[in-house]
Amino acid sequence: MPETVTAPDMRFRDAALEPIWDSVREGRRLGAADGLRCLQTPDIVGLGRMADWAARRRSDDRVYFTLNVHINPTNICVLSCKFCDFAAKRGDNHAYEYSIPEILGQIPPDVHEVHIVGGHHPDIPFEWYEDLLRAIKDERPAVQIKAFTAAEVDYFHKRFKLSDAEVLQRMMSAGVSSMPGGGAEVFSERVRRELFRGKAGADRWIEIHHLAHRMGLRSNATMLYGHIETHEERIHHFIRLREAQDVTGGFLCFIPLEYQLGTTNLVPRHASAIDDLRMIATARLMLDNFPHIKAYWVMTGEETASIGLNFGADDLDGTIGTERIAHAALADSPVGVARTRLVGLIRSAGKVPVERNATYTVMRTHAA
Repeated sequence: MPETVTAPDMRFRDAALEPIWDSVREGRRLGAADGLRCLQTPDIVGLGRMADWAARRRSDDRVYFTLNVHINPTNICVLSCKFCDFAAKRGDNHAYEYSIPEILGQIPPDVHEVHIVGGHHPDIPFEWYEDLLRAIKDERPAVQIKAFTAAEVDYFHKRFKLSDAEVLQRMMSAGVSSMPGGGAEVFSERVRRELFRGKAGADRWIEIHHLAHRMGLRSNATMLYGHIETHEERIHHFIRLREAQDVTGGFLCFIPLEYQLGTTNLVPRHASAIDDLRMIATARLMLDNFPHIKAYWVMTGEETASIGLNFGADDLDGTIGTERIAHAALADSPVGVARTRLVGLIRSAGKVPVERNATYTVMRTHAA
């Protein structure tokens, strides 16, 4: 962690940010009321400067990205989450199932990471997923596989009558290097009952990640925001993640995921770019024990994500490739971004591009 990042002399339009800045500068943990003020302050510039300083104290001016591809093996799913445009039932016009050869054909030769998540399929046997992982490692031995959310692990546990530990151990034996953070949605039982009743809730999600960390499997964490959740529920989510990280230290990165309207239309409009930046900045300030905060360009768009690199984010994800989940919800972003484009976005934010793998081993620093 850099030790030479001097705290700037801050002047705030919102005086309520002054005691928060004192806490951030002096290393005191923010409380729920502080987090709410960050989400609601009209002083977005002051909030961003605080979060940028907190990020630079951890990563200096480095911003990480990877060469990756997102694989979604199937969209057939037993769940009916109300926010999801991706899932399908067997027989639907947009339902699909890729074969292992078809999936291998989606993986470029130079990627560092293969990210795999998909629908909770009613019929695919667990052995098929193991065969898929082994086939990827045989085809691309150097690639890291980041695969299966806690929600999927919970489904495998129920569907195949396997213990959580057995599911995770078999995933690791077949080639998984880390877990994605999806499936967390919002840690609110009210929201779960309304939007994703059949999916694992907060306690179960955290339980699975804690077990993965104890077994040596690092993971990410997410929050889906911009639908029916309240600001108080967002802050509760941050605090629960922070408490979970205090226990194991196994989370690598937090990714705020902006809800995409698609055809579900839970709310009249997308979260604004200002709300996206508030979420990135508040995440950096509240999640003081998370190494990295991501500006996920797939959902916010490239421009907002690039600005987010000065609002507390130090990661831009990657080149993505054939991601289908956000784009099924009509996300307004390119389907894939080349290395040179990501390097340019990072440099335009005044930062230093650092190419990484799924577990944040540095592969290459792109000097100016």
